[in-house]
Amino acid sequence: MKLFLVDDHPVVRAGIAALVGGEPDMEIVGEAATSHDAVRGIALREPDVVLMDLQLGEGPDGVETTRLVRALPHAPQVLVLTTYETDADIVRAIDAGATGYVLKACPPDELFQAIKAAARGETVLSPKVATRMMRRMRDPGPALTPREIEILELLAKGAGNKEIARALFITEATVKTHLVHVYGKLGVDTRTAAVTVAVERGLIRL
Repeated sequence: MKLFLVDDHPVVRAGIAALVGGEPDMEIVGEAATSHDAVRGIALREPDVVLMDLQLGEGPDGVETTRLVRALPHAPQVLVLTTYETDADIVRAIDAGATGYVLKACPPDELFQAIKAAARGETVLSPKVATRMMRRMRDPGPALTPREIEILELLAKGAGNKEIARALFITEATVKTHLVHVYGKLGVDTRTAAVTVAVERGLIRL
C-alpha cells in the first residue's frame, strides 16, 4: 500500500514515516509541506492513500488540497490526520472528498486500521470525531450557512464589519444582515458572545 504524507511540520512527517516504516504492507512514496507540492507529488507518485493535515501554512489549506487531490485523474483516498476536531473542520473535510478523519493523538494501531479502511474506500472516523458527528445529528440546532461560518471566523480574528465586507467581497449592509441571522441562531446579542458560543459548540476554532 503506497502512502503520501502532507504536513507542514517536518518532525511530524518524520514521526509518521517512522511509524509506518514498521508496517510490512505500507510504504511512504512521497511527502509534501505545501498544497502545490502535494498535488504535484501525488499526481506523479499515484499513492493509494494520502495522509492530509488541515493546516499547511501559506497557500491552500488541507481541505482545499483534498478537493484538488480528489479531482486528479487517478485520485487516491484522502485520510485527514490532524489535531483539529471542530464540526466545521470535519464537515468541510468530508465535503471536500476525504474518506476519513483521524486525530493525531490516536494510538498507532488505530491509525494503521484507519489507513487500511481508507484504502478500501471505507469511511473512517476517530471515536471523538464520530461522537461529535452523532451529537450534531441528534441535536443539530439551527444550521449556520458556510457564509455565516466565514463571518464568525473573521469575527474571532477581531475583524470589524468593514474588514469582513472587504475580505468576503460583500457590502457592510450584507455583513450586518448575516450577523443578525447568526445572533438569532446562536441565541446571543453581541459579537463576543457569538464567537464564544461558536467555539464552545465546535463550529469554529480560535
